[in-house]
Amino acid sequence: MSDNLPEIMTISEAAQYLRISLSSLYKLAQEGKIPAQKVGKHWRFHKQTLTDWIAVGNLNFQEHKSHPKGIDFS
Repeated sequence: MSDNLPEIMTISEAAQYLRISLSSLYKLAQEGKIPAQKVGKHWRFHKQTLTDWIAVGNLNFQEHKSHPKGIDFS
């Protein structure tokens, strides 16, 4: 995984970070199956949240809250 990506990533950056297609990530985000935040028309992904999400084995893509409690997206 790339360390030169920003802490708050666009959907393109997150797809690159996760090494999945952009269309797959759009679908996962829209279905609430991956931690993400919609800002207006744009999706944003917190890099550390994605890293933690993967580390605890949440790759079964069950419905996930868009922004878990305790995560500050500012």
